[in-house]
Amino acid sequence: MTASRLLSRGIIMIFGSLLFSVGLEIFLVPNNIIDGGITGISIMLGHLFGLPIGIFLLVLNLPFLFLGYKQIGKTFAFSTLFSVVVMSAGTELLHPVRALTDVPLLATVFGGVCLGVGVGLVIRAGGSLDGSEIVAILVSKRTPFSVGEIVMFINFFILGSAGFVFNWNSAMYSLIAYFIAFKMIDVTIEGIDQSKSVWIISDKFQEIGEALTYRLGRGVTFLQGEGAFTGDDKKVIFIVITRLEEAKLKSIVEEKDPTAFVAIGNIHDVMGGRFKKKDIH
Repeated sequence: MTASRLLSRGIIMIFGSLLFSVGLEIFLVPNNIIDGGITGISIMLGHLFGLPIGIFLLVLNLPFLFLGYKQIGKTFAFSTLFSVVVMSAGTELLHPVRALTDVPLLATVFGGVCLGVGVGLVIRAGGSLDGSEIVAILVSKRTPFSVGEIVMFINFFILGSAGFVFNWNSAMYSLIAYFIAFKMIDVTIEGIDQSKSVWIISDKFQEIGEALTYRLGRGVTFLQGEGAFTGDDKKVIFIVITRLEEAKLKSIVEEKDPTAFVAIGNIHDVMGGRFKKKDIH
């Protein structure tokens, strides 16, 4: 990966993480409204123990980052660690800042938008801001449920807990905030839960195929193609990946052949075959 591309991804992660922090400290937390996942748990623990939520955000995410390193790859794990550290620092810096509104509905809407866009930007850059997503990815491999369904199931209990920690108005506003954030993530990254089909055309197909298999841990298929204009034989690389692996795939292809043609499409579902990860490097 080139230095400029790495810098670009880093800036996007910082902006997304800080936007997430704004959503928390400027809108949601002062109004006792929570988000799902580790973030929601951190907000409730911070309220119960009177400690900064940034501490809980960092500490509670660390075990899941270890799982992410083992199962998804070091690039994703380090990107997530970087984003979580920036997010935690951002919440600490913004904590003394006065909330922009004390109207729960306004805080819910604007907080949800900030959270959703922030998470979406970080995911597009190759990271994540919540360990529950990693758990959902791992569980989905061993169950018939999708990542989105598992995340929704986990957050149903977390968001419901806000009624006991704060009050039931807070719990209902939290559900609305989560729904808004979820939709904004969808808009920002076109669906974290979707698999991606990728077609790559390059004269260096052998090198790219081996690199994707070795470094991404995904099976690669070579298809026989023919140029309509030139009539030349072409090898087409076909691979199916998750949304979280897209950034790493692009960096691998760009490293091997910057002129390669890459087409990426959404897949609603994947069945059969060998859509499983091998060891990654």
